[in-house]
Amino acid sequence: MADARIFADLKADHDRHRELLAQIASTAPGDAERDRLFEAFRIEVSAHAAAEEESLYAMMLGKPDLRDDARHSVSEHKEIDDFFGEMAEMDSASDTWRKMFDKMRHRYEHHIDEEEQDMFPAAAEELSDDEEAKLAQVFEERKPAELERAEAEPAGGDARE
Repeated sequence: MADARIFADLKADHDRHRELLAQIASTAPGDAERDRLFEAFRIEVSAHAAAEEESLYAMMLGKPDLRDDARHSVSEHKEIDDFFGEMAEMDSASDTWRKMFDKMRHRYEHHIDEEEQDMFPAAAEELSDDEEAKLAQVFEERKPAELERAEAEPAGGDARE
């Protein structure tokens, strides 16, 4: 595993996501900053998920020992996207929105912890250095395009479904 750049890229995104979640959680109801931060989080996570699926998960689906992990993670991405759609319809100043945010945050943090602790090490054992390098390249090339796509789509409007 000489070229672990794909895992470093994904972990760096996860760290940004954790920071955005903490910033959102610290906002007060009715604060416009809450809406701005949440939209930034939604766009970033949507783009990250799509690029991750097109790179790492696509490769994992082709490896029988990793297939179930990839499928599980794709389903969790869909679950988070569903949260985004529901939350977009709510008033972010409401207690209902905050409860939904807390639930979504818990699910997302569980997802990324599971990826980092279980899935990435398992994938690293199965992937060659060349495969890891190619995955990093695909992820890094896809992410900017996916950011544009996520900015243009409404919350919960994942066109990849």
